[in-house]
Amino acid sequence: MPEIVAPDRKIAFREKVMWTAITLFIFLVCSQIPLYGIMSSDTADPMYWMRVIMASNRGTLMELGISPIITSGMIMQLLAGAKLIEVDYSLKEDRALFSGAQKLFAMVIAIGQATVSVWSGVYGDPKEIGSGISFVLVLQLCFAALLTMLLDELLQKGYGLGSGISLFITTNICESIVWRAFSPTTYNTGKGLEFEGAITALFYLLTTRKDKFRALKEAFYRKNLPNVSNLLSTVGVFGVVIYLQGFKVDIPVKHSTQRGQMGSYPVKLFYTSNMPLMLVSALQSNYFFISQLLYHRYPENFFVCLMGVWKNLEGVPQEFATSGIAYYISPPRTLSAVTADPVHFLAYVSFMLLACAVLSQTWIEVSGASPRDVAKQLQAQGLVLRGGEKGDTLYKELKKIIPTAAAFGGLCIGAISVVADLMGAIGSGTGILLAVTTIYQYYEILLKESSEAAVQDIFN
Repeated sequence: MPEIVAPDRKIAFREKVMWTAITLFIFLVCSQIPLYGIMSSDTADPMYWMRVIMASNRGTLMELGISPIITSGMIMQLLAGAKLIEVDYSLKEDRALFSGAQKLFAMVIAIGQATVSVWSGVYGDPKEIGSGISFVLVLQLCFAALLTMLLDELLQKGYGLGSGISLFITTNICESIVWRAFSPTTYNTGKGLEFEGAITALFYLLTTRKDKFRALKEAFYRKNLPNVSNLLSTVGVFGVVIYLQGFKVDIPVKHSTQRGQMGSYPVKLFYTSNMPLMLVSALQSNYFFISQLLYHRYPENFFVCLMGVWKNLEGVPQEFATSGIAYYISPPRTLSAVTADPVHFLAYVSFMLLACAVLSQTWIEVSGASPRDVAKQLQAQGLVLRGGEKGDTLYKELKKIIPTAAAFGGLCIGAISVVADLMGAIGSGTGILLAVTTIYQYYEILLKESSEAAVQDIFN
């Protein structure tokens, strides 16, 4: 498998910024290059539910987005965490072997997803397209998946800032939010000309309508298109998540041998960051994808209908679950839908909160962030709990705080996602949370890199 060689020198901060910008540029270009050989992409999108978290764009080279990487990474981490495969991360050979296996598995998943997408008629009837063009479509999707994998590896190896996965997801979500706020695209909805963008529509209505109060009311509460209320809800969710990012518990530590060396180990409320939400979203999206494909093939089968029944609503080409398990784990589309079917709402809220809390606690065990793992890392640095000399004292203190932070943090993330969806926030609650937490991580990375660069300049 192709791979990016790790740098043999420390990469300067400006160079990291440059490589990050180049990586993002390549991703954005690929997101606009259409796939060769598509006959039709106007049918219902079976990957609609995966677009937000998988940074994918329908009908382009980024059709699969980061789906193969995410799926492969999660499965391999779960296998390693469950001790089904033995990996010693302290050994360079084991790390290289694990990384190679993860990339190979990602390519297998990409080939599978590409083949299923072409075979199921997402780009047109395979019989009409022909076997030659079908093969070319699969080849294009696999090449794009490999390119995405290498771009992510380029940043993670230290040439850039953060990871490609987080960068691509955030860019995709922010692009969607900005477009829905300022889009100049016009629609004729029966009330006359309307702009898609919420801000664009606000100024247009205020300048063209004589009754300013009715113009404001329409701009804030119009249906079927983004409105100002949706935009304000989005800003509000951004603010709440950034505020909660500052919540943490500091565990006092000191060096066991060097006197006077004291500090603290912070345990944040969002200890597992956006990972529980990504896991839940990936679980939902893959379930919806499989359920939709099966329903199209076997619409009369009882077990397929139990998984989910999919119908077009209000003339929209996109299909939504109307019954079955898929219906109860999908968010209500509007507040009126909540009052119309409170059982659906309660089932969805229960699923989101429970899944986020449980998966958050599970993730700390399989990702090396459990109390025992953190205690070992701190002890390896010669750090002990301030006021205690034994290593198990530090472990006991971490055990009291970390699992609680992981579960409660996952619960908070799930609750914010539900509230954001009900408020009609642009980009969905899941998307906004992923974007905000990633932007905050980049903010911390930039602060750290800037301070290191400043210290280096002083010594130079």
